[in-house]
Amino acid sequence: MIDALHKIGRNHAVVWPAHPRTIERIKEFGLNVESKNVRMIDPVGYLDFLCLQDNAAAVVTDSGGIQEETTFLGVPCFTVRPNTERPVTLSQGTNQLFDNNPDALADAVCEAAQNGKAADQTPQYWDGKAAGRIADVLGESELD
Repeated sequence: MIDALHKIGRNHAVVWPAHPRTIERIKEFGLNVESKNVRMIDPVGYLDFLCLQDNAAAVVTDSGGIQEETTFLGVPCFTVRPNTERPVTLSQGTNQLFDNNPDALADAVCEAAQNGKAADQTPQYWDGKAAGRIADVLGESELD
């Protein structure tokens, strides 16, 4: 994965908010992570992380929640896992799975970064009105 980040970093700035355990393992194994365009930073708060995602050309993750957030934001997402519990992100075309193929991942991320954000592909019902729909259903069931 670090090789993939360095390959992406040849043409694009990479910002990596790394989990503390990841930082520990990188130090433990003496890995070279940072380069001219690859910058590992400490974890950031939720709103700052959303801002990073919203302003990213692409996002690489293994997180299901981030797959959803990038789909909503229209940012291409590349998930480093063989599967996802968020299949709508795949069917919407906003997310791609990559399992243990750093070269293919780097190539796909660079291509997405060149192409920019996707057109609005927000899934049906991802409109922030779920609570009202749930209340309507619950209100109808009380009448029965």
